[in-house]
Amino acid sequence: MFIYDSTKREKLKFEPLQEGKVTLYVCGPTVYDNAHLGHAKSSLVFDLLVRVLKANGYDVTYARNITDIDDKIIKKAQELGKDIKEITDYYTELFHKEMDALGVARPDIEPKATQNLDAMWSMIQNLIDKGHAYKTENGDVYFDTQSDSEYLSLSKRVQEEDEKQNRVESSTLKKNPADFALWKSVEDDSITFNSPFGEGRPGWHLECSAMIEKHLAKDGFEYAIDIHGGGADLLFPHHENESAQTRCSTDHKLAKYWIHNGFVNINGEKMSKSLGNSFFLKDALKEYDAEVLRFYLLSTHYRSNFNFNTEDLESSKKRLDKIYRLKKRLFGLAKSEEKTEFQEKLLEALSDDMNISLALSLIDEMISNANETLDSAGKHKQLKRETVANLAYIEAVLGFGVKNPYEYFQYGVDEATKEKIATLLAQRDAAKKEKNFELSDTLRDEILAFGVNIMDTPQGSFWEKI
Repeated sequence: MFIYDSTKREKLKFEPLQEGKVTLYVCGPTVYDNAHLGHAKSSLVFDLLVRVLKANGYDVTYARNITDIDDKIIKKAQELGKDIKEITDYYTELFHKEMDALGVARPDIEPKATQNLDAMWSMIQNLIDKGHAYKTENGDVYFDTQSDSEYLSLSKRVQEEDEKQNRVESSTLKKNPADFALWKSVEDDSITFNSPFGEGRPGWHLECSAMIEKHLAKDGFEYAIDIHGGGADLLFPHHENESAQTRCSTDHKLAKYWIHNGFVNINGEKMSKSLGNSFFLKDALKEYDAEVLRFYLLSTHYRSNFNFNTEDLESSKKRLDKIYRLKKRLFGLAKSEEKTEFQEKLLEALSDDMNISLALSLIDEMISNANETLDSAGKHKQLKRETVANLAYIEAVLGFGVKNPYEYFQYGVDEATKEKIATLLAQRDAAKKEKNFELSDTLRDEILAFGVNIMDTPQGSFWEKI
């Protein structure tokens, strides 16, 4: 398996710290607002990575944090006159529901900042004791960037003085302009925590380093974890500062491999037709099936910037439709238990830095060849079994084709109408069993009037939108 390390800027063979085991940490959301398409893209990328790692036989421990201490959260709570926990619980639940809809599996560990303050305080004290942090007269604690000879080695940046001033909080009490806050002293009426360093709140960069140390790191290794991931915008300053904190407070480095996904851009003119220029995932889910969004957002390589527009999304949906049409064609048939050549090629493509373009082209080819053979004379029993197995493998590794194929083609029909059709379909089935064909035909016509087709199969009667 090969991974592109965005800090070394090259593709590397993946060799975990412990044979057969992988630790992965990804920076999660700050829960003060609805998830946007950038959250969705990042979550999907690392969901795919976990699936590919597991398909290669690795035992994966995946952690993704929830930032529930932040100035933006406090501002939101004050604006709405609500308790901060009420705000963070609400948006955390929304985030989970929307990621569930996209088929993103929950992480094994999901630490919250509020539940890991002890780990943060311990790391701060270690940094102070080792001469890498200092407390100012007003109670703030800063990381001393000049004390770390490897600072900026992760992002390979050279900072000018004006940039140093712009990228970190300005304070005349700091030793160096680039120094960043580990603990911020707060003496107003907003949310604060009583720490060994006084009342205040942790700096944003601190929580991930501390959580990794508490939940994932093991003694005796050069690195705390195998893989650290996040959006490309986090490489600097967030991941640079995380790396410095861990390196200077412990006897190991933070991560052996770093993976960063590209940005999501939106073409405003095209998006306005359906989503009103909104970045919010909830708006996209109102317009499109969640699995269609999953397929679309994963259809370009994870390191590339993604331009969201409705025309490309519709084209992407047609590719997903082909998977479901083949699945529908073979619905109810048993699968082969033998691994197929297609499955080996698909995993090989995805194991090469998640080469999604090659993976999708292999899927297109498999679908085309299967349909061509099924259209020819003969029963093709072995091909059918192998194709069902291939579709199940696509579902497991990529999360595509997870629905009943008939239900997939019902998208766009409201729930009330679905319930009416289900009731009529059950009545029609009962009439057919009673050999009341006149009533059965009448019920059929009522169902067809909803603009749907009925398919009678050995597994039962199903319908889909025309």
